[in-house]
Amino acid sequence: MAEPAPLLADLPSVKEESVAVADIDARLKNAKHPFVVRGLAADWPLVKAGLESSEAARKYLIEHRRDRAFTVNIGTPGGGDRLFYDQAMAMNFQMAEGPLEGILEGIGANEEKSDTPVIYLSAVDMDNYFDGLREANSLPLGDRKPIESIWIGTRSRIAAHNDVPDNLAVCAVGRRRFTLFPPEQLANLYAGPLENTPAGRPISMVDFRNPDLDAYPRFQEALSHALMAELEPGDAIFIPSLWWHHVEGLAPFNILVNYWWRDTPAFLGKPEDALFHAILALRDLPDDEKERWRALFDHYIFANGDDVTDHLPEEARGILAPLTAETAGQLRAKLLRGLSR
Repeated sequence: MAEPAPLLADLPSVKEESVAVADIDARLKNAKHPFVVRGLAADWPLVKAGLESSEAARKYLIEHRRDRAFTVNIGTPGGGDRLFYDQAMAMNFQMAEGPLEGILEGIGANEEKSDTPVIYLSAVDMDNYFDGLREANSLPLGDRKPIESIWIGTRSRIAAHNDVPDNLAVCAVGRRRFTLFPPEQLANLYAGPLENTPAGRPISMVDFRNPDLDAYPRFQEALSHALMAELEPGDAIFIPSLWWHHVEGLAPFNILVNYWWRDTPAFLGKPEDALFHAILALRDLPDDEKERWRALFDHYIFANGDDVTDHLPEEARGILAPLTAETAGQLRAKLLRGLSR
């Protein structure tokens, strides 16, 4: 198993908690900080197959796969295990499609080679691509309706990034190392482009295996706030919304299952859409104008105190009142009309 880089070797561990499977839903309610639960999914058939052998785990997946093409990311031979940018800021991997049997056969053929290219199936929807896999390998998450995905591949390094939803990730086969940073470390992680990304989220430009502190000096400060967790088969980690996480697949063959959800009404908009709209409408204004808009945002969005609406009759507050499905729809229609001009 690859050891962490010397700068990361002595990071404090993510807090471990003893939580029974039946109690995980209650523990996740209002959870604000990362934690690890050892053996939470130890009874999964997928976990048991992987403990038997990588080949047994692959056979188990094939038994449940649907007859359709799977999308796979394939790195450059000899290019290492990091899915990232190339020198021209294009991706250092290619995407292909094929039957799962062929993809897993390729993984098996390259499993023990030292120079194998990364072969990685990312965020595969379990219901759309498998029959019965989710039902046989699941956790009781109450009334949440999470996105349930499976990640399958060789040794890999996924650059530090964050996700808007909360995330419960289960190491099903192989081993995973997570390096976590709280959201306020954004500036110290040197995020890359917002729109040109390997998988839809901006990533840290720092190579965690060989951090260049001359190029990225603030990364040293980020490390003073970092946490690390190494997961064995059946272990799970909770990663709160917007926490940065660098993820390594440490074994020759690795499978992760994760659950993404938001504890907000489905009719609310996506915060990242607001960020892009603000870049379009506000970022390049003169500084004095931006300060005026900052005051408006503080008043209506970030402070949002009683003084915003106390002077208005309740029936006249419109979108200043807590949003409903109806008023959210009205607001969305207004935005669409404005953006289409």
